[in-house]
Amino acid sequence: MNFEQTAILAIMGMVLVLFIWGKFRYDLVALLALFGAAICGLIPNDEVFSGFGHPATITVAIVLILSYGLTKSGAVEGITSLIEPIAKIPSLHIAALIFIAAFLSMFMNNVGALALLMPVAISSTLKAERVPATVLMPLSFGSILGGLVTLIGTPPNIIIASYRKEVTGEAFTMFDFAPVGGAVAFAGILFITFIGWRFVAVRKTSAGQDLFDIEGYIFKIKISKDSKFLNKQAGEVNKILKEYNVRLLSLMHKQQRYPLVPKEHKFLASDLILVEGSHEDIDRAVSDFKLKLIGADDIRKEVENSKNTKVLEAVVTPGSYLEGRLASNVKFKQSYDVNLLAISRSGKSYKSWLKDFRFQSGDVVLLHGDGEEVDDAITKLNCFPLAKRDLDFGKRKYAIPALLIFIAAILVAVTGLTTLQVALGGAVIIYALFNIVPIKEFYNGVDWPVIVLLGAMIPVGNALESTGSTKLLADLLLDLSGGASLVVVLTLILVITMTLSDILNNAATAILMAPIAKNIAETSGVSADPFLMAVAVGASCAFLTPIGHQNNALVLGPGGYRFGDYWKIGLPLEIIIVAVSIPMILLIWPF
Repeated sequence: MNFEQTAILAIMGMVLVLFIWGKFRYDLVALLALFGAAICGLIPNDEVFSGFGHPATITVAIVLILSYGLTKSGAVEGITSLIEPIAKIPSLHIAALIFIAAFLSMFMNNVGALALLMPVAISSTLKAERVPATVLMPLSFGSILGGLVTLIGTPPNIIIASYRKEVTGEAFTMFDFAPVGGAVAFAGILFITFIGWRFVAVRKTSAGQDLFDIEGYIFKIKISKDSKFLNKQAGEVNKILKEYNVRLLSLMHKQQRYPLVPKEHKFLASDLILVEGSHEDIDRAVSDFKLKLIGADDIRKEVENSKNTKVLEAVVTPGSYLEGRLASNVKFKQSYDVNLLAISRSGKSYKSWLKDFRFQSGDVVLLHGDGEEVDDAITKLNCFPLAKRDLDFGKRKYAIPALLIFIAAILVAVTGLTTLQVALGGAVIIYALFNIVPIKEFYNGVDWPVIVLLGAMIPVGNALESTGSTKLLADLLLDLSGGASLVVVLTLILVITMTLSDILNNAATAILMAPIAKNIAETSGVSADPFLMAVAVGASCAFLTPIGHQNNALVLGPGGYRFGDYWKIGLPLEIIIVAVSIPMILLIWPF
């Protein structure tokens, strides 16, 4: 190996280690790799940022904006009404959920499809008196499988299509993925519907169940006539209570509820306040300031029972503002006018002082405040609500136009009148002109960490190929196969890609494996298409861990799952995917 090959392989090794470690966000790791490769002279200076203008990066961003517009307008909301009437029959309920999730994921971002259906899945399951955990993992897997069917269903398909154009001059088209991806998705959905969902770990610690035990640390207190808080302003009282590790949440004054206590409010006798703290700290404060502790049979109802207030569970998404931050640094009250009541991770309620909690994707938060403020806070924090929210009435009129514009763009691209990027880009412009996606919200639906990851990793992937490192890896893989048939090598590529996708971001996996697959085909003197298709399938099939795909991370907390729960259904699913995809690839895309 020469210096360039050693350097780029060392950088990629570092990337793999940091991705698996998970200490740093994947977009930061990708930028580190980009600048490291540039400093080593592996990427020409004028190509360092070429990935941000790459067709794959632009296409992913456009698809994300269109997905946001379809969701925002309510264009797909009517489909979800089909679910609740059949919720009493578990297999039929799960089948309906995952078929709808898969269908939506064919044409919109699969994270958006999951976000749309998750509240529906939770509410319909609770009404059927079952635990939401039974449907959330199947729903996640179904949304991932649906993305395999079309070009725009998942970023790896877009990356592979663009890479094919670079090496052959012709990209995969919108439905070139359908024969293989459709067969895989159909087989996977059948397995989940009739067998797989029975392997899901079910605990009574999922959304809508016993996810939060707020009765253990939220208390109702009455201001007595001889209390030391009498006639003191709420701002001053709040500072005093903080010294006792007690947090002032809300107020009832003369039958009027205040979700957030006004700082200037002066406490009067008979005022009722809700506070958060441990039994010991509350007891000390009650004793020292002559307060009266009021028993509440159900403190959650006490918090919720008001026309002015709302309590809502939401899941922290990958890339959320909360991810990686301490709760004390988020300033929920000052910045968002809401109270953070509780936090849950993997189905376990966090019992310690909330300010010391550091958020991760998949955590579930319980927010309390004015109804509109809670909804706004969830949107600004980029979290997904676990209960259905009413659509903005003014946006309902855009549902049909949004859907028709999207369908028209797809048809224009499929008929070859223009490229997919131009067709979808035109749809985005029309969405903006007709206010389907308001200009101020134009980029809200874009998953910027993914865009940065693509923009940074594409030049690194090119450097891997230009230095001859991908040929080196391809030759090594062929040597390790011991002269086995190309079918075995193809299967090996698929399995390696699936394994990497379980621990890496799927887009990064596609960028890494596509050049290796192409070099194996060149060395073997056969078409690259079957190998590229194997990479496309494998990169999108991450079912063994909660970290391989955003959707798996999103259902981790609401489902009360643990890290080791995923492989129980994911391993047989991946075996089925290999068994179905290899024959289909050889049939549709022969060597």
